[in-house]
Amino acid sequence: MLAVGVLVLFTVARQFGLLGPLPVAVGLLTAALILVAWTGGLTLADLGLGWRDVPAGLAYGAGAAGFVLLVLLVAAAIPATFAFRGVLLGSGLKLWGPWRASLVTSVLFGLWHIAPTLGTMSDNHEFKGAAASVAGQVLLVLGAIAVTFAAGLIFCWLRLKSGSLIAPVMAHAATDGLALTVAWFTVHHAHLLSGW
Repeated sequence: MLAVGVLVLFTVARQFGLLGPLPVAVGLLTAALILVAWTGGLTLADLGLGWRDVPAGLAYGAGAAGFVLLVLLVAAAIPATFAFRGVLLGSGLKLWGPWRASLVTSVLFGLWHIAPTLGTMSDNHEFKGAAASVAGQVLLVLGAIAVTFAAGLIFCWLRLKSGSLIAPVMAHAATDGLALTVAWFTVHHAHLLSGW
């Protein structure tokens, strides 16, 4: 009950700006909660901080984080995947068969990425120099179309081979997620190296 009182007091004090900057306020809250735990006779294990529980905590935490990341990536990938490997590919299969349907769908998937590529060019420091000229912009857009066309063919193959939309959804989500991760790592790694 004392911990609830500390949290309420902390919230009210923060609301009125009585605890100073956030790091100071967090330090004060942490100290108050440690005092509450100590006076209550709580052990590290009681607080969920026991050494024996660390492996399980890491495993469950990593599993939960991975699941949330997968759900977010799949949610982001489903509309495009459903449109291209669901509706368009399904319609194309009835009209033309697998090869032509896959080619047409993948060309459309590549063309679909023109607008995002143009929008990303000005924000991407790595491509800013290339995007400074019209010729550079054309090459970047053509490159994006080629890469997404190839990805579209792979996604179509997964859809046709598995018979399920789930396979290309998962592949699309993984591709986008890995691309973001690699881009983030590359940018931050470059910043770390430039600081040396």
